[in-house]
Amino acid sequence: MIKIEAIVREEALEDVKAALIAEDVRGITVSQVMGCGTQMGYTQLVRGSKVSTTMLPKIKFEIVVSTSQWAERAINAIRKAAYSGNPGDGKIFCYEIQRAIRIRTGEEDVEAITPALSS
Repeated sequence: MIKIEAIVREEALEDVKAALIAEDVRGITVSQVMGCGTQMGYTQLVRGSKVSTTMLPKIKFEIVVSTSQWAERAINAIRKAAYSGNPGDGKIFCYEIQRAIRIRTGEEDVEAITPALSS
């Protein structure tokens, strides 16, 4: 199992979400986060004073998939949907997952991350 974390621009939220759903990727968690990287924020004038903003609002996607093939599908969908060609487009991180447990049923590993049958 592989966990994919993608941090993208706020305006890419709907495009990335739609791209993942189009690839049939399910189990998506989305969070609003703040961060800085290459982009390093911006300076603006507020009431006549320069104010530097280095922590920018971003969107973080977290997805766990069963195989490397599913990971590649999800990564490619995110890359295409979040790409603008400008600094600040984001980053994608991948991790190996050792164990997953569905709390309701006790199912573990791949069974815990695949769609559950209603009971």
